Amino acid sequence: MAVAISVHARRAAIRLAYAGLCTYWFLFRPQIEGVKCVVSHGGDVLLVRHTYGKPVWDLPGGTVRRRELPRDAARREMNEELGRRIEDWVDLGELYVNINHHHDNLHLFQAYVHDRQIDLDLTELAEANWFPLGALPPDLGRYVRPILARVRKA
Repeated sequence: MAVAISVHARRAAIRLAYAGLCTYWFLFRPQIEGVKCVVSHGGDVLLVRHTYGKPVWDLPGGTVRRRELPRDAARREMNEELGRRIEDWVDLGELYVNINHHHDNLHLFQAYVHDRQIDLDLTELAEANWFPLGALPPDLGRYVRPILARVRKA
């Protein structure tokens, strides 16, 4: 018999795991590959708030797994976090950042979707919302604006 674990328990577990990762990052300063994805509909962009870390609006994304291509990581992460299969990604290049004592090589992608339908992973994401590019919320993640600047140039 499968036991259903509540969203609250899963969120507590992910916050605990994140705290452990922050300790690991502080001690070992690893190099990490990740993806950040700009999902657009019309003139709006999708931003998310995670259930761990700082409660800021950020672009969806995640870590690239070993032997996984960054574009495949973008597809997988959007399916896991947003419940969306998005196949057509535009490569926006890379961004090298230092976050929480680890060095990230972020692969940046953009995709246009035909509807706003999402099915949030409520364990990892607290909320998601569509924002016009000209009216972004004030509490943005550190790298949202530089990444969106690349979209305007593309």
